[in-house]
Amino acid sequence: MIASLTGQLAHRAADSLIVNVGGVGYEVFFPASRHERLPELGGELFLHIQTVVREDSFSLYGFLDPAEKRIFLLLLGVSGVGPRVAMNILAGAEPAALGRAIITEDVLWLKKLPGVGKKTAERLCLELKDKLEFFPVSAGAATVVGLPAASAREFADQPSRDALSALVNLGYPPVRAREALERVRQEAGDEAYAALALAELLRLALRSLA
Repeated sequence: MIASLTGQLAHRAADSLIVNVGGVGYEVFFPASRHERLPELGGELFLHIQTVVREDSFSLYGFLDPAEKRIFLLLLGVSGVGPRVAMNILAGAEPAALGRAIITEDVLWLKKLPGVGKKTAERLCLELKDKLEFFPVSAGAATVVGLPAASAREFADQPSRDALSALVNLGYPPVRAREALERVRQEAGDEAYAALALAELLRLALRSLA
């Protein structure tokens, strides 16, 4: 199973690349919207690869970021989503925006993505909203799950710390994320807040940040 490729970028097409590795050209499906992050033709390129084997095909899907590969695999786990649809979803949305839409169950936004209809959008929300590993760690993140340790310690309960980490990983500044969670706590009351499941806590915090 091919897990990565390092070679020269030999060709770029709308939804695929050819990477020359030791004289062998590998066709790799790649999101068109990420082309601006590629080197010039002839430049060296490293790709994280997911190999998809079917009865009549052996296809390679490439990603510059390991978080995008993880998201791709999660998308493949959603009923009715195949590799081409998963790649179209990644081509149409950055990971953070996709994560926000799924957590807030924004079906209308998801329906705008290539190849995603109402039923697929609903399945994405239903099957992925509780999978926190879906959120990519922000570049340059300081500690585990991308949250500075001092910020995490401000909340004693684990759901609040997890929600704070997820919000920061979605691109919200730690100060705004903490304020949103405090607003949820004040509106719900301490007892009701403590009983909230993590997915519901995130949903309410994101609504507060909107």
